[in-house]
Amino acid sequence: MVPKHAEDGYGSLHRAGQLESYFAPVAVREAINQGLDEEMGRDERVFLMGEEVAQYQGAYKVTKGLYQKYGEKRVIDTPITEMGFTGLATGAAYKDLRPVVEFMTFNFSLQAIDQILNSAAKQLYMSAGDCPVPVVFRGPNGAASGVGAQHSQCFAAWYSSVPALKVVAPWSSEDAKGLIKSAIRDPNPVVFLENELLYGVPFPMTDEAQGEDFVIPIGKAKVEQEGTDVSIVTFSKMVGTSLEAAEMLAAQGISAEVINLRTLRPLDYGTVIKSVQKTNRLVTVEEGWPQNGIGADISAVVCEEAFDHLDAQIERAN
Repeated sequence: MVPKHAEDGYGSLHRAGQLESYFAPVAVREAINQGLDEEMGRDERVFLMGEEVAQYQGAYKVTKGLYQKYGEKRVIDTPITEMGFTGLATGAAYKDLRPVVEFMTFNFSLQAIDQILNSAAKQLYMSAGDCPVPVVFRGPNGAASGVGAQHSQCFAAWYSSVPALKVVAPWSSEDAKGLIKSAIRDPNPVVFLENELLYGVPFPMTDEAQGEDFVIPIGKAKVEQEGTDVSIVTFSKMVGTSLEAAEMLAAQGISAEVINLRTLRPLDYGTVIKSVQKTNRLVTVEEGWPQNGIGADISAVVCEEAFDHLDAQIERAN
């Protein structure tokens, strides 16, 4: 059963007028699993590690079947010690392996923050580019269902402020598969922010997207719906919410353009500015806090680069 609300993949694509070109439905967790499987098959240096990723097949079943297919040397269960296994993965990446680290929730990544920032992210610049660190840090980010405040934070702005980290936040199944494959192939650290509430949501995927050669380049936003009156810029689960809002605005005669950022660092400011130059209005939408958020950064850049194109103040919805 597909839920009829903001995270309804079918409904969002239908509202954006894209459904006609899509085919088989695939849940987000299955799309990530496809991407992991294909990259592990493509490159024997790729391996997975984290709490319960192997025999239990992942807390959210994203790694289902991979332990059985690739064995214990490439799908590794770890103790509950994020600092330890994140450091191990970073060291492996120093030696040209390609680890994918799963955090059961990105809140737990704070236990490993020193390894992510000081050992993984800074190594590129500290080595003058001589030591790439091809490691992916992935897991659920943002608000979750039935958990405490300690498990419901959005870390998009936190990690997007760090030089040399790339930060990705997919919405649809195509986003998830294409971007996880690009993240694994990237020569330097990628923070891959999934959303727990999207894991079980099915999105239509084209035959091309289900092929082994399908990748989505990091650093490029996607215009999910074109419009002429206002630009709505968003990412992750809020893309569905924004498309729903655009439908409500259309009923009032307002044409909204919805931009799915996909990548938060490096952020595709060019696509945002081009849209604002057309619509002359901007709304940013995100789950995280407003101060020092993704929307705050976008607002600053638009004011610097496209202020004369604005017909109204920028609005941030958090």
